[in-house]
Amino acid sequence: MWGRGIVVALLVAASAFSAQAQSRIKDIASLQGVRDNQLVGYGLVVGLNGTGDSLRNSVFTDQSLQSMLDRMGVSVANGTLRTRNVAAVIVTADVPAFAGRGSRLDVTVSSLGDASSLMGGTLVITPLAGVDGVTYAVAQGQVAVTGFQAIGQAETVTQGVPTAARITNGAIIERELPGRFAELGPMVLELRNPDFKTVVEMVDAVNDYTQRRYGMRSATERDFRSIVLSKPAKVSPTRCMAEIGDLTVVLDVPARVVLDARSGTVVIGQDVQISTVAVTHGNLTVRVTEKPVVSQPAPFSKGQTTVTPQTQIGVDQDGGPIAVVGGTTLKSLVRGLNQMGLKPNAIIAILQAIKTAGALQADLVVQ
Repeated sequence: MWGRGIVVALLVAASAFSAQAQSRIKDIASLQGVRDNQLVGYGLVVGLNGTGDSLRNSVFTDQSLQSMLDRMGVSVANGTLRTRNVAAVIVTADVPAFAGRGSRLDVTVSSLGDASSLMGGTLVITPLAGVDGVTYAVAQGQVAVTGFQAIGQAETVTQGVPTAARITNGAIIERELPGRFAELGPMVLELRNPDFKTVVEMVDAVNDYTQRRYGMRSATERDFRSIVLSKPAKVSPTRCMAEIGDLTVVLDVPARVVLDARSGTVVIGQDVQISTVAVTHGNLTVRVTEKPVVSQPAPFSKGQTTVTPQTQIGVDQDGGPIAVVGGTTLKSLVRGLNQMGLKPNAIIAILQAIKTAGALQADLVVQ
């Protein structure tokens, strides 16, 4: 079932303007070595309204609760816990580059056991460690759940995911991650969408600027993904990146068509071209209907009531007119497809067939 299919024609470069769109370097490239770091931790969410883990099924929750109470001076070694207001969770966070001690982070809290909801709970202080096992941050606070679950005797209503939550500014950095901006070494800019022409355009833009301002050419292309920068003398790396990041370049993206058969979405790039082809499309519908008929025996005949199946099969085939589709611009291509009155599933099938015929001059990506 397609439901209401959506066909999206995404213009990579706006065809309404004669000049191509330009983008800032800091929007299309990032400095190598400047990245986020991921942290993870294990903790407990308390204060739930009977929606926590059942300790019989979630043994790790029982052990964690006992360990926490032992550290607080409460001995429950010989007791049996039956609480349902505690849930074991995994806490994750992303640390931005060069975040200092005392900075706050947003954290994501996800249930591990059979808790039905984390709504109303509070995360108990949880250390967050990196891949090296060192604790860099500590998280704690009241969780915010966007989903909910209502359970009755005959019906259950669930919206969103009530077993996952977030805590805004819920973690504090206690230890800075190793590395400083000045220690990065050679400054290398990496494109988020690698392309040979875009790299050359970026090198030319940087060299034109540094030649006028500092009397030197500071950029050199290394490959189709990255360029190497030579920092001018007496200029800090931060100021150098601030000046270069605002320079604009003309992007060049490959011709590409993306098809999503699950949602019926078609995304066509600006430079996609189709060689002139003749296309026709028809729909074949096979309908099978079962109508069981009850056969009742006559009175006093000692017969048995039986159900006799009756099957009706209908076949409908709609033939479409043959049309010539082709164009050197995205606007003419979309106009030609729309004139045929096609639905999303038909457009996807036609584009795949045109690619097989060798008439689609673009990369075809099927998701």
